[in-house]
Amino acid sequence: MKKVCELLVIGILVSGGAGAALAQSEKEMAEEYFKNGDCEKAITYYAALLKTTFDKASVKNYNACIIKSKEWTAGDQFYKRQIKADANNASWYNLYWGLMLEAQGKAQEASKKHEQAIVSSGLRIELKRDLAEEYRNVSQPEWAKKILLEARQLIKRDDIFQLELASVYRDLNDPEKMIDELLSYGMRYQNTEVVQNMLQDFTKDEKEQALLEKVLYDKIQKFPNEGFYNELLIWYQIQKKDFYKAFIQERALDRRFKHNGSRLYNLGMLALQNVDYQNAGAIFDHLVKEYPKGQLYPVSRRMAIFAREEQVKNTYPINRSEVQKLLGQYQQLVDELGINVRTIEALRNMAILYAFYMDDFKKATETLQIAISAGKQEKNFVDKCKLDLGDIYLLQGEPWEATLVYSQVEKSQKDDLLGYEAKLRNAKLHYFKGEFELAKAVLDILKKATSREIANDANELSLLIMDNTGLDSTETAMRQYSAVELLLFQNKKFEAIDSLKSLYKRYEKHSLTDEIIWLTARTYIKLDSNRQALDELNMLYTSFGHDIYGDDALFAMAKLYQEKLNDKDKSMKLYQELMEKYPGSIFVAESRKRFRVLRGDVIN
Repeated sequence: MKKVCELLVIGILVSGGAGAALAQSEKEMAEEYFKNGDCEKAITYYAALLKTTFDKASVKNYNACIIKSKEWTAGDQFYKRQIKADANNASWYNLYWGLMLEAQGKAQEASKKHEQAIVSSGLRIELKRDLAEEYRNVSQPEWAKKILLEARQLIKRDDIFQLELASVYRDLNDPEKMIDELLSYGMRYQNTEVVQNMLQDFTKDEKEQALLEKVLYDKIQKFPNEGFYNELLIWYQIQKKDFYKAFIQERALDRRFKHNGSRLYNLGMLALQNVDYQNAGAIFDHLVKEYPKGQLYPVSRRMAIFAREEQVKNTYPINRSEVQKLLGQYQQLVDELGINVRTIEALRNMAILYAFYMDDFKKATETLQIAISAGKQEKNFVDKCKLDLGDIYLLQGEPWEATLVYSQVEKSQKDDLLGYEAKLRNAKLHYFKGEFELAKAVLDILKKATSREIANDANELSLLIMDNTGLDSTETAMRQYSAVELLLFQNKKFEAIDSLKSLYKRYEKHSLTDEIIWLTARTYIKLDSNRQALDELNMLYTSFGHDIYGDDALFAMAKLYQEKLNDKDKSMKLYQELMEKYPGSIFVAESRKRFRVLRGDVIN
């Protein structure tokens, strides 16, 4: 008897294994025919498979083949049989049956099947979630909404499926309800990151962005002590690079939650990184005023001056009296706090201003030496000062002294970021001197640098050298061009303009022509010679608009008409032309923003 039982068990196991193997074989055959577009055979194998095994992907593929081959009768019979035999999965069969009926144009019958799909899901909440997701996948968001809302009613909970419904409302172009679901979810679970990620994906349209901002302001007024909405509004304003509005909100949070200025300081640094010097300065000025005894006071005081310094340095022509004011402010800071580690960065900034904008190389060198002495325990700081010292030597026309100092930093920092920066400056020095092979050898190493900025700079200079050397045996044009770049580094702009004019006449048909015109235009802009700059930019755009400087030239012209010549119509026309002609340009986003401002749109 025992032997008979063992044989019976073995028989059952073998039979089960054979069944599983057969099902797997049928699935593989069905999928193979489906991939090859042979729906007739795929339908046969899928129907055989689904008699014994439920597989959602197989049902979906089966339905696709029925619709493609228009085997409507076979489809109806299949779904009737499956629902009767496999009631547990009736929801899925009804869903796809409904899609099949829609493909026949039988909208009313299809609607009944979708209703039955929802009803047959019963109390199975996870199944309802899966059905809703599938309705979204097949572009039926109304049914997805219906099943999710009915699930809420069924279990009497409004806090489920909030992220899913937010996605559905996005599909249905209902931004108000989408935002409401996301904010409700975020408040309930204090999950700011998830909400931010979804809002970033969902609020691409300007109207949706304006609505989000309005809703957040309304929430803040209604719930003034709830930090979540403030946090979200600050994040949104930073995404829009509206640092003024972010500052207003962050300032309110700072007072309410006693952050002691730490978050405001981070916002100020972010504004600086995004070249919003005006608002960065306002933020740091606020910190100086509010926390005169705080830990952030010394650095905030210096960063407030630095923000103004960046404004002065990026306003052409450079106003030397404004530079003198900056030097005075830095000196007041040093006098107040003393010469120590808290003021060494201020001393370094002063040295750079003396050298590059006041042509006082002696004072610059003396100030750097004081900074190096005070910060001698800070290796990185000392090496930064040495790089500055090398620049000062180069300004004075002492390239050998410059390369000596750069090389010291290379050796000191080796594979660190400052070491790469020193290498880049040495490569540029070789370039200025016309030593193109040496420059290129260093640049090839730097292309693999960990810093993207250094790698990009190296690649750009390397391409310039490659594109414009080897065309004649003496490389005369490239040597003369690099010599002009050295003049510009040394702030000898008028000499550089004369040399560039001469270069253009001599090498009008050379591969360097577009580079010469572009450099001439940029130099005129720095001299505030805007009409001459426009002439050069127009020539560049007309002759080389198909090349890499086409969008650069258009954007620069549009900015000049907007900021210097106050010609609104011309500026708008050029911004629009850039957006249409160069849709992939890095200037498109800024051009669109400026165009809207000029048109008078309300920018949130």
